[in-house]
Amino acid sequence: MVRRFTEKKLVIASHNKGKIVEIAELLAPFGIDVVSAGDLGLPEPEETENSFIGNAQLKALAAARAAKLPALADDSGMAVWALDGAPGIYSARWAGPDRDFDMAMEKVNTAVGNHPDRRADFVCALSLAWPDDHVENFEGRIEGDLVWPKRGKNGFGYDPMFQPRGYDQTFGEMPAAKKHEMSHRARAFDQLVKACFA
Repeated sequence: MVRRFTEKKLVIASHNKGKIVEIAELLAPFGIDVVSAGDLGLPEPEETENSFIGNAQLKALAAARAAKLPALADDSGMAVWALDGAPGIYSARWAGPDRDFDMAMEKVNTAVGNHPDRRADFVCALSLAWPDDHVENFEGRIEGDLVWPKRGKNGFGYDPMFQPRGYDQTFGEMPAAKKHEMSHRARAFDQLVKACFA
């Protein structure tokens, strides 16, 4: 039985400012008081699982237990077909300790090189956890292609090099509202909302 979210306050289990803003915007219609793990001074747990859902659940549970509040965690990344799904769950690590995504995009482009297959998927796993260890998990995915040179200053992470299939703009070129309508995170959120909030 899926658990409904009935509380008034929710922790976003992330220290990534771009991700926190995006998740807060998606939650805005529900009038929930949102606070980030960083605002609460919660440490970032080490991501030791081998899947997006595993890492999202690990982060959500850690924040829910520490804050004694429900927590929502996201684990997302870009899976490049020519790189056997890399950077995948290591997408943030490719950006190094300073989260330098310009460098990470250069790395991805260099690794792909002249490979004819430019397909990539953006994947987002969302885990909603309660302090009693109950968890609901959801996963969204969007297919696209890598572009180089990167284009656009919007979004964050790998957005400027990812062009969703059927569109002529990268996520980095799209206004936030357009990206929110169809991104991997939006698709995972749609499932979460229908199951736990609607």
